[in-house]
Amino acid sequence: VVEIWQADEQGRFDHPDDPRPESASRQGFGRCPTSPDGEFWFRTVKPGPLPTPAGETEAPHIDVTVLARGMLNRLVTRIYFPDEEQANAADPVLSAVDPERRHTLVATPDQEGYRFDIRIQGDDETVFFAV
Repeated sequence: VVEIWQADEQGRFDHPDDPRPESASRQGFGRCPTSPDGEFWFRTVKPGPLPTPAGETEAPHIDVTVLARGMLNRLVTRIYFPDEEQANAADPVLSAVDPERRHTLVATPDQEGYRFDIRIQGDDETVFFAV
């Protein structure tokens, strides 16, 4: 199962922890079972940049959780967008990732929007975060 959680186009969340009075009016959460081949898809909006508690700005991204039979812990990663080069370069989370592995967090454009492959192990394993 793949779950996503994201801000709206203005970088706002529909969540009580988002203190901004104009917080989002839509939920920004989705859950999708994978096919037998491991495929999944979501149709959503591209999120806006987010403020951090430290006063920085996070690049537009989608938070992703992977849950699977046989895995004792969930895996957490992010999807960043290739057309946000300047925002990605300044993002405090993405900047903390080894430069040789950052590409595993950036979606690729395709005919329907963006493609993001999650690799749990092996070559080009997706970067996962301890949360």
